[in-house]
Amino acid sequence: MDTRQDIQYSPRSLEEFIAWEPNDGYTYEWNDGELIRFEKMKKKHLFLIRTLSRLFASTGAYQQGGELVMEQDVMLTGIQMRRPDLAFFSGEQIDTSADSSEEPIPSFVIEIISPTDDAIKVEEKVAEYFKSTVQVVWHVYPENRVVYIYTSRKNVTICTDQDICSAQPVLPDFEISADDLFALPVV
Repeated sequence: MDTRQDIQYSPRSLEEFIAWEPNDGYTYEWNDGELIRFEKMKKKHLFLIRTLSRLFASTGAYQQGGELVMEQDVMLTGIQMRRPDLAFFSGEQIDTSADSSEEPIPSFVIEIISPTDDAIKVEEKVAEYFKSTVQVVWHVYPENRVVYIYTSRKNVTICTDQDICSAQPVLPDFEISADDLFALPVV
């Protein structure tokens, strides 16, 4: 499809959405018939992804075949497809998903929040994650150098400076200080 067709065409069902391949510079999620458009991740956020990926590679979950996957389609329910910036899937989930029609749901997700993200939509997504089997959600705010760590909708820890950001209880050895997470690479 060319770009003009993509902008004019909107999928009308989850099945159409899954088959849809927009080419307009945005990423999309599906929520019970609503098409939700997001700007693609900024290039300046790549260092955060690299830092988090390298941290994950030092965990026991990584040694057991788990993966921290970037922008993976996640079917939270039969009507909600979300695309977290990073999602943790255990080795067991990955191994069994190949032979199963059931979609795996990550137990830990990371969202990098940009200044253009709608606060109401961000909060709705937290609620959706916890209605499914997600146990830990990180909201990373690079511009403010802060991480909000949710272990439920009501239990949130705010990390700045030398505070330790942790993915417990899902990944007890996935920990980093906010200062280390936001440290710019030495050039």
